[in-house]
Amino acid sequence: MAKLTVADINQYSGTTINPPDNPDEVYELYSVPSFDSQYPEIIKGSEIGSSKITVEDGDVLVCKINPRINRVWVVKHHTDHPLLASSEWIVIRNSKMDSNYLKWYFSSPTFRNLLVSQVAGIGGSLTRAQPKQVAKYPVPIVDICEQRRIAAVLNKVSGLIAKRREQLDKLDELVKARFVEMFGDPVSNPYNWEKVSLSELADIRIGPFGSLLHKEDYIEGGHPLVNPSHIIDGKIVIDEKLTVSHQKYVELEAYHLKAGDVVMGRRGEMGRCAVVSQEDLLCGTGSLLIRPKGKVTADYIQKIISFPSFKKMIEDMAVGQTMPNLNVPIVSAFQIIKPPVQVQENYYTFVTQVDKSKLTIRQSLDKLEVLKKALMQQYFG
Repeated sequence: MAKLTVADINQYSGTTINPPDNPDEVYELYSVPSFDSQYPEIIKGSEIGSSKITVEDGDVLVCKINPRINRVWVVKHHTDHPLLASSEWIVIRNSKMDSNYLKWYFSSPTFRNLLVSQVAGIGGSLTRAQPKQVAKYPVPIVDICEQRRIAAVLNKVSGLIAKRREQLDKLDELVKARFVEMFGDPVSNPYNWEKVSLSELADIRIGPFGSLLHKEDYIEGGHPLVNPSHIIDGKIVIDEKLTVSHQKYVELEAYHLKAGDVVMGRRGEMGRCAVVSQEDLLCGTGSLLIRPKGKVTADYIQKIISFPSFKKMIEDMAVGQTMPNLNVPIVSAFQIIKPPVQVQENYYTFVTQVDKSKLTIRQSLDKLEVLKKALMQQYFG
C-alpha cells in the first residue's frame, strides 16, 4: 500500500473572512460545538464573533483543539447559504479521493495516536494538534474503487452501531414513560401513596473525603472514581485517567460501588444519579453511595431521584453558599413514595423484560464494535 503525507494530498486553498462585515448574510457554519449534532449552525454574520475560513462540499475537517476527542467531519451543503468553518478545524481537500475514506482514516486509532503525540498547549482541553506536524503524517493510498468500498463497509457497520444505540435509548425512554404511567409525579404523589424516608429503603454513605486520597494514590489503569461529572444522562461514564491504585482501592473498601447500588452526585447538578452495573468502581468525594436494603430496587430509587420535580426539590434542600451540596442527613430524609407491593412488582416485571431486550441489543452492539475495530485495524493499521 502506497503512502503519501497529508500535505501531499491536501489541495485546500480557502480564504479567511470576517462575517460581521456582512451582518445580514446567513451562513452555514461548521463550528466545533455543532459537531455533536452533526448539523452546522445556520447563523447570521452579525452573530458570529470572529473570523472564519471558507470550505466546500466534500472537505474533510479534523478538529485540532483537544485532539483526544475524535472529531472528524465531512462538509455537506444543507442549505443554499455560504459554507464557513471555525479555524479550530484542519481542512483537507482532495478532489480525487473519497471524502468518507479520508474521514474514516482520520478517525482511526492509527491516525489518532499520531494526532495526540505532538500537541501544543498547557494540557486538557487547552491542547491543540499542530497543523505543521499533521501535514507530515502519512495517509494510506489505495485506488478510488477500494476507497469507496472501504468507506461503504465502515459506513454500514457504523450505521448499525448507531441503530443499536438508538434502540437502547428508546427502551430507556419506554421505561421512563412506564414509570410515570404507573407512579405519577413522586413529589405531588397523585395516588396518595405512603411516603417513607430514603434511609428506610437504603443505606447511604458519602464518598471518601479528600484527606483519604493523596496524589500518589492516583495512577493510570487503576480503579475508576465516580464523581458527579462522571454521571451523565443516568449512566456512568468512566474517566480512565481518574483512577486509584489497587492498594488504595482495597483500603477504601467501605466506599466500593457494587452492582445494584445507586451513585448520586452531591454537588453541582443535583439529582444526577445512576445505577451501578460493574464491581471495580470507587465512590468519589463528590458523590454519595446509596445501597438499597431490598425493599425497593436501585432502578426505582434512581428514577425517583432523577424525576424533574424531585430534582427541583433537591436543589432547594442543598446547603452551602459557595458550592451548594448535599449531605447524608439531607439525603436520608428524602421522602420516597412507597406504592403497594403489587404495583412495584408489576413495574419490576416490566423493567426485567426490557432489560432482557437491552442485553440482547448490547451483545449485538459489542460484536459490532469489535468488528469495527478489527476493520479499522485491517484497513489502516
